Amino acid sequence: MIEKAPLIAERVRRIGGSFSFIEHRFLRGGFWQGLSHEELLLYFFLVLVGDRNGVSFYSYDKICALLKVHLDDYILARNGLIEKDLIAFDGHLFQVLALPEAPLQSPQRLLKTEDDMLEKDPATVHRAVCDGLGLDPDKALRSRAR
Repeated sequence: MIEKAPLIAERVRRIGGSFSFIEHRFLRGGFWQGLSHEELLLYFFLVLVGDRNGVSFYSYDKICALLKVHLDDYILARNGLIEKDLIAFDGHLFQVLALPEAPLQSPQRLLKTEDDMLEKDPATVHRAVCDGLGLDPDKALRSRAR
């Protein structure tokens, strides 16, 4: 095992007031990889501001301002963390929960509507971009394949 010593001994972190932590299993257990950038940002924020039980109250507008995220991104991140069983939310209070046994993966959502296709289907997105730029989608594909 590698022996590790602080690089700057007089600057070793100490718990002075409130305390927050993230289990190492969050990284090693695959939870990190399963989260989007916004989900990670919101999760770390909620860990940081939570009390000893992981409970905190910040309004959505304050969270969006502090994290510099759009409301839609906040809602997606919050709902994603709830679906992955990492936080609980009652409309006013958040609670960061103990990690589940293993990461919960959101079920893959099938593309059904035109909006779904415009958002997630590469072919539909390609056509929409070409239409917006006044390009022939088939011609753009052929030139891309060369």
